[in-house]
Amino acid sequence: MMNLQSFDHIVLCVNDVQHMIRFYEQVLGMQAREERPGKWSLHFGDCKISLQDVVSVPEMAKGTTPSSGNFCMLTQTPMVEIVQHLKNSQVQILEGPAEKLGAIGPILSVYFNDPDGNLIEVSRKI
Repeated sequence: MMNLQSFDHIVLCVNDVQHMIRFYEQVLGMQAREERPGKWSLHFGDCKISLQDVVSVPEMAKGTTPSSGNFCMLTQTPMVEIVQHLKNSQVQILEGPAEKLGAIGPILSVYFNDPDGNLIEVSRKI
């Protein structure tokens, strides 16, 4: 049996890499890095989101499409500050703040979409 411990990275198929970089940098404070010419990723803490341009999806990932992502990121920022930042960034909150049960136990979450429609959950441990 495998002893899995954490995620290394996720991959999002996107319509416009530069548009997504701007959103994730400005709204979520991530750092964009060009790993090789034309191949971009977004970094926060020990985590990475690789961006896959829809026009160059590799054969093994052909079923991957923009807007199919759904993931949760943890923060220590108070939820009232998160909500205000999203409003100031003109990001529509779909749900929350709401109590949920995450991998780390009870969390308070807010949900919204990125420009391609991927569902993002930002949570804080209760």
